[in-house]
Amino acid sequence: MTGCVVLFPVGVTLFITWWFIQFVDGFFSPMYEQLGIDIFGLGFITSLVFVFLVGIFVSSWLGATVFWFGEWFIKRMPFVKHIYSASKQISAAISPDQNTTAFKEVAIIRHPRVGEYAFGFITSTVVLQKDNEDEELCSVFVPTNHLYLGDIFLVNSREIIRPNLSIREGIEIIVSGGMTMPQTISHQERVPQKAESIHMNRI
Repeated sequence: MTGCVVLFPVGVTLFITWWFIQFVDGFFSPMYEQLGIDIFGLGFITSLVFVFLVGIFVSSWLGATVFWFGEWFIKRMPFVKHIYSASKQISAAISPDQNTTAFKEVAIIRHPRVGEYAFGFITSTVVLQKDNEDEELCSVFVPTNHLYLGDIFLVNSREIIRPNLSIREGIEIIVSGGMTMPQTISHQERVPQKAESIHMNRI
């Protein structure tokens, strides 16, 4: 049993890695087979180089323009635009560029009953105008099927628990089904917007 416990994650890792290499290798392998070149892994390397070159091209002004037109065309296609929008939000959430991150913060809200909590991600804020005073609400996305499907809740910003977790750590917790949950989570106090602006003016 100890050997199985030790070898199981290793076997799963090797299996997924091998499947991924074969999957990516299959994009360009047929082209090399037609040319009479049969070298395993060449298609995989070609795919990595292709992705790298696409990243360089899109980073330029011309590539960004071409990408914008392609994105504009995809967003006009029925059904396909919904799949693209959801996939783009997920990729933006884990993007290394924090300025374009779709998920702002990891949030813990009281849901669905008192005494129960749910993990989610703050995506935006909205001000609800009332007769007596305005109320700041946060749009919290709570995944119900990994990261692709979920529910959106509007929660008062003062009722949201903000843990000391990064976006990547929150995604890992959701995808792993809570198996990567840290043993202790501390509440991260939110700095009010007025205090932030005063602090920035002093700097």
